[in-house]
Amino acid sequence: MGNLGSYFEIPVADLERAIGFYQSAFGVELFRDTIHENEMAFFPLHQGSSGITGALAKGQVYRPSTSGTLIYLSTEDIDASLKKIEELGGEVLFPKTKAASYGWVAEFKDCEGNRIALFQKMTS
Repeated sequence: MGNLGSYFEIPVADLERAIGFYQSAFGVELFRDTIHENEMAFFPLHQGSSGITGALAKGQVYRPSTSGTLIYLSTEDIDASLKKIEELGGEVLFPKTKAASYGWVAEFKDCEGNRIALFQKMTS
């Protein structure tokens, strides 16, 4: 059996604003679709790569929050990511901190009010 995690959804109130924020912050292109009457914007999926993918999700059951489940997004440069996030109006909630020998972590509040974490692998 592989890793338990398979997919995530980040609640948003303004899908266009959130798409702009995440595309600019992480240099990715999201694609839109509607699933079960909910507006979605999907992060890229790279088949054969480690990790999972997910989407921004707007609908009646989706409510942005700083409490609840915390997801970690991978980054090659946590400092650059935090800087870009702040430039885009996000707020650093937990600064870059060493996570034992695994790497570095940080947390931010996105443009929708969600608490999201970053992870950068430790390099040799």
